[in-house]
Amino acid sequence: MADIQAARGRHLPGDIAVWLFIFAELAVFGILFIGYGVARSVDPATFSAGKDALHPWTGLINTVGLITASYLVALSVHRLRDRKAGTTALLWAAIAASSIYTFGKLWEYADLYANGYNLGTDTFFMFYFFLTFFHFMHVVLGQIILVVLAVKVKKGDYNGDDMNGMESGASYWHMVDLVWLVLFPMLYVLA
Repeated sequence: MADIQAARGRHLPGDIAVWLFIFAELAVFGILFIGYGVARSVDPATFSAGKDALHPWTGLINTVGLITASYLVALSVHRLRDRKAGTTALLWAAIAASSIYTFGKLWEYADLYANGYNLGTDTFFMFYFFLTFFHFMHVVLGQIILVVLAVKVKKGDYNGDDMNGMESGASYWHMVDLVWLVLFPMLYVLA
């Protein structure tokens, strides 16, 4: 039994194609982060003023929602692997927790637009809207993936024997969470 547990700990979770996609997405975000850093170093006053117009509490609540969702996704993977009940419920709970981010971000966009901020306001808001909307679309895709996983687990398509699909979806979701853990302090705290 210990050998099986050790073997489980030494494999790359999910499919290699998903990991290639994840690394490509992280590279794109990395390039955008570098561009943001360069632009911020050229015009720190604009970035400081832009940060002051944001809603840090909304950003913090969004962070809690995404971290909670990731925790629930990780629990669901372990439950499925151990063939314990509750995997589907955990996935639906993760979707609900991630919806805190979705609705919080939509509210924040609406409020910023109502106050006259948009992509053309200045360099800070160009980066803010582009980066956060690009991330937002990844969250929505991640939520769709979590719905598919929940449905497949409920139907018995994923049952702990073959974890590839479940681990692939969970790995993608954790990438989405990781990107937000860089975006939140970069935009809301350090700008």
